[in-house]
Amino acid sequence: MTSVEAGTMSNSCFSGLLRGVWLLWQAVLVVGRGSDLWEVPPHHFSTSSNLSESLQWEPHCQYRHLQDRVKVTADIPPKLEGTWVSTRCEVRPGPQFLTRSYSFQPNRHFHALQHYYSDSSCGDPAYSLLIRGKIRLQQASWITPGGTEADHHVTKVGIIVHSISARQTLAARLPQTCTDASLDRVEPGKLFELYNTRAGRGCLAALGFSMMELSLVRVQTQHHSHGGKVQELFLGDIHTDWIQRTLHRPTGYQQPLQNAMHHIHPCPVCALVYRSSEKRPPVLPQSPALPLSLDGRWVSQRCETRPSVLFLTRDFTFDSGQQAWEGIYRHYSDPACSQPTFTLRAFGHYAQGNPSAKILGASEFVFKVSEVRVTAMDKDIVKLLNKTRPGKCGPAGGWENGAEQDLTPTNGCTVLGIKLPHKEYELLKMELDHRKHLLLFTGERPTDGTSPDRPLRRPTSFQAPMVLCSGGDVQFGHSGKQLKLSSGAEKVTQVALLWFGSVLCSRLCVY
Repeated sequence: MTSVEAGTMSNSCFSGLLRGVWLLWQAVLVVGRGSDLWEVPPHHFSTSSNLSESLQWEPHCQYRHLQDRVKVTADIPPKLEGTWVSTRCEVRPGPQFLTRSYSFQPNRHFHALQHYYSDSSCGDPAYSLLIRGKIRLQQASWITPGGTEADHHVTKVGIIVHSISARQTLAARLPQTCTDASLDRVEPGKLFELYNTRAGRGCLAALGFSMMELSLVRVQTQHHSHGGKVQELFLGDIHTDWIQRTLHRPTGYQQPLQNAMHHIHPCPVCALVYRSSEKRPPVLPQSPALPLSLDGRWVSQRCETRPSVLFLTRDFTFDSGQQAWEGIYRHYSDPACSQPTFTLRAFGHYAQGNPSAKILGASEFVFKVSEVRVTAMDKDIVKLLNKTRPGKCGPAGGWENGAEQDLTPTNGCTVLGIKLPHKEYELLKMELDHRKHLLLFTGERPTDGTSPDRPLRRPTSFQAPMVLCSGGDVQFGHSGKQLKLSSGAEKVTQVALLWFGSVLCSRLCVY
């Protein structure tokens, strides 16, 4: 099953409201599982334990980390030993705001710290969870190529509340059997054992707690030309449905943690999280909301993985004057994004809504997809599309390898799950990274593959951020139109000035 995702933006001058766009197309592939340890499909991996990966991008819009001649390798099996930390305030579906610090020992024991916050900037700690257990790596995943399956066993979970208000909120959420155990009388800063091997899991489920993320593991290393390296730990995705979270077996990944000894520099958040403890949660520095200006071209920072075996890169171009967007999803069969399967291009318009009441600095949008074109680059996909009934998926029997086909005349494609026209409800946010590069966050897709086609299904968390392309003027065509957009350097300058102005204005207005 597939779904089209699209985003749009609107112009808002100096108001601090976010504007954005989004397109996503998902496919579900079910593959058999292997039984032998480290048995993997031969076309996915080399025999070496280190898989060297290289991504093929368009020359005028390469990813920033690849411009520095970064080589990426993946360890098969992964080496988990060490401490891995968050690089920013993380947002999980719900929403939940947290930072993580996970330590793995050579004897398979792990010690995990999860710090939860009442605000989307991770500046107001609510409570911390101290988790202890064991993890055992299993076979390489046949469901998610490049990943490793693992079994884990949680032996103890402790909780420390950091304020009276946080304790009251938890007492209202947890079952009475949990609060009767004296949680409502625990003083802030005191450790309370919420779970052990003799106790039930009812208290954990009420918190939405699950360590199923440890069921899928991947470790990548970026080797920089200057000799430094960055190690990243990818753990399984968190189900977007709170009820399904404790049972979900991941097939995609969360945003990666970074090795505390080998991380991107500078990384102030890394240091704060690494030095934290269950009694001293990290308090991240507050940043004013960043005004959003989307005109230009935005691209993925890496080969991205989605649940249900989907590897892709995203490429969006925006025109705020016409509230129009073009989104390109390039799909691949491997985690290095080196073996293309098909490319999807979508066009549409957007409308900006209100600032998000759930996530500070984010804004709501409604996106409409009116036109979709698909280029098949895999013989099996060509064969599948040519078997569709007339009028259900582009030109019946007319699909060829490498030839783009328009799905608009057939109102989409039934076999791909694309329906036109299509409307989606989105959530967008913008930030600056450690190098002051603009990042665009679009809403996370539902884990079950459905579409956020109604307000109640609007995302409450985000996908991996996209970066502003550093090339010069970019054009895209839509229904015969040519739209000339500002260069990346100009756009960074514009947004930086807007951000500085908003900070200055906010300080003046205090008086």
